[in-house]
Amino acid sequence: MRARYLPASTLSGLLGEWADGTGPAYRILAERLRLLIADGRIMPGSRLPSERELTEALGVSRTTVASAYRELRDSGYLTSRRGSGSVTALPSKVEPELGRHHAPGIDTDGLYDFTCAAPAAVAGISTAVASAALELPLHLATPGYHPQGLPVLRSEIAAAYNERELPTTADQIIVTAGALAATSIAVRAITQIGDRVLTESPTHPNSVDAIRRSGCRVVAVPMSPGGWDLPLLEATIRQTAPRAAWMVVDFQNPTGFLMSAADRQRLARAFARSRTTAIVDETLFELSLDGQEMPPPFASYDPDGVITVGSVSKSFWGGLRIGWMRVPEALVARILDARASMDLGAPVLEQLVVADLLRRRSTLLPERRASLTERRDALAAAVSAELPSWKFRMPSGGLSLWCELPEPVGSSLVGVSQRNGALLVAGSRFSPDGGLESFIRLPFTLEPEALRDGVERLAASYASLTTGAPTRRAGVMIA
Repeated sequence: MRARYLPASTLSGLLGEWADGTGPAYRILAERLRLLIADGRIMPGSRLPSERELTEALGVSRTTVASAYRELRDSGYLTSRRGSGSVTALPSKVEPELGRHHAPGIDTDGLYDFTCAAPAAVAGISTAVASAALELPLHLATPGYHPQGLPVLRSEIAAAYNERELPTTADQIIVTAGALAATSIAVRAITQIGDRVLTESPTHPNSVDAIRRSGCRVVAVPMSPGGWDLPLLEATIRQTAPRAAWMVVDFQNPTGFLMSAADRQRLARAFARSRTTAIVDETLFELSLDGQEMPPPFASYDPDGVITVGSVSKSFWGGLRIGWMRVPEALVARILDARASMDLGAPVLEQLVVADLLRRRSTLLPERRASLTERRDALAAAVSAELPSWKFRMPSGGLSLWCELPEPVGSSLVGVSQRNGALLVAGSRFSPDGGLESFIRLPFTLEPEALRDGVERLAASYASLTTGAPTRRAGVMIA
């Protein structure tokens, strides 16, 4: 696959006021480029402009650009390929000590766990289980296999889409064992080995793994500090012609951004022009924390070209393991065929439980949102007080803060924090192509007191990694 070209005008915009610094201009330029590559703003494998093009765009001497490129080559952030020019790279693959949730052999008991962005069960689960148990005998005389899902649950899910003014029938709903299973099935159904699948960076790592294990090539588009870079997305779609795209547009995991209605319409049109099937994950849709009006579903702008993935894992409880797809009518049979080689349907009892929860979501979810708002505010206050050099944008929904550190020490912080009683996942785990070493995702799913204590542990760990940082003594007890 050819390296993706980064135009000089785009690179100039990413560099910003790069010349504000002391020392030789080429070293300042090289350091700025290095940080952009390390943090994933410039993806590894991108082809940079020629020395002449960048010289003209920045208004500097050819020597400045040539020397900066040479510095990057010497440090392993740039390689020269015949026919490809100067291509960005990472000097080595840094693997965090805890790359997944959870790494085998890691005992999380007694540790502050910041690795899992999923809350405990919402109040009302036990009542729903009791209600479902009364309905279960009606299904015991059947084999129990429902590849498309129980009609009662599919009707509830379809009704929720209709309430959001996205016309949907129960026949368009396919119930799965969670959102990740839905993503895997959808990718398998609409792609072939070697096809390109576009996604954001950073993004949910397990979903990226599922795409790659389907034999597809991931095309990652870096997000900007303000959210989705629509011009870059459109350019990448034109250049790579992806067969599919996997996106999270509602409180994006891990950044927390919410895509506007105008941007949804614009991006949907770009996908339609390229005949790219969009798989849009709405797992976090219900977790609006500031009372804002939510944009229309992404599929509203292309009902026949978008597969919508949903789940109750974040809104109600991950232990139910129930997700679904809203599928264009023309694709239902194709997706059911792909699903047959993976499983024969989700558990009947859990589907009955979820159907009951969805009927009562208007009374159950306000308490969930209130609890998460309190925890978000507690975590934000703790990080601001204990780690004032960390930058984050307060998300209006979702489950986590996306924190930017002054230094690219994310993977090192994971190991140190574990020894100090806090579990983390490095920001690099959320990058499909590496980088993002200056970022850490912090979920706000623990109790407020635990969040504050956990941040104190993080502050002590971070201080031990940075020169001149104030030393903070961690408490003796771990609870």
